[in-house]
Parts: sequence; C-alpha cells; structure tokens
Amino acid sequence: MKKLVLLVFALFLAVLTQAQTIKEVVFTTEPQIDCQHCVKTIKENIRFEKGVKAINPDLNTKLVTIQYDSEKTDPEKLIKAFAKIKYKATVVEPKKETEIEEKTKKE
Repeated sequence: MKKLVLLVFALFLAVLTQAQTIKEVVFTTEPQIDCQHCVKTIKENIRFEKGVKAINPDLNTKLVTIQYDSEKTDPEKLIKAFAKIKYKATVVEPKKETEIEEKTKKE
C-alpha cells in the first residue's frame, strides 16, 4: 500500500513539474498589418520561436495576439523575433475595466 501511495505521489509531482504556464500577450507592429501577406509572414516566422503555442494576427484591429509558454519565452524575446522579420513590435497594455467604463460613460 505504501508503494502505491508513493507511486501516486511521484506521478503527481511529475505532472506538476511538467505543467506549462501559458500566457497571452498582444502586440502592435510597425509597419502595421494591412494585408494577407503581412499576416502570412508573421504567422510563418513567429510560430517557430521557442515556446509559441498560438499566434493570431488580426487585420481588423491591426494587432497580433500570441499565446506562449512563459517558461520558454517572454515578450522581450518575441519582440526580437519580430525584429528578425523587420517588424517593430510593441506590447499593448490591456485597458483596465475602470478605464473602459469611463470611456463608455463619456460616449
């Protein structure tokens, strides 16, 4: 019985150490994304960066959303990856709920 408990505990620890910490960051780029070629270029190049799990360039908002494993990469490394393909990327800070509420009240 003790062996079974130890085995279960060891497996539990192994799963915890393998758990990924997935984060999301939104970038604006210069030049801005304005065509399908831009979208394709970004998708095909940034997806190979270590830790990138998903990438979504949006033509309407001109933003690039990236989900990444924070144990393998970070926004600074992703900015360097954009620079390799001649894009200057800047992190877009999410708006606080109070800012959004104030803006909608003014309108």
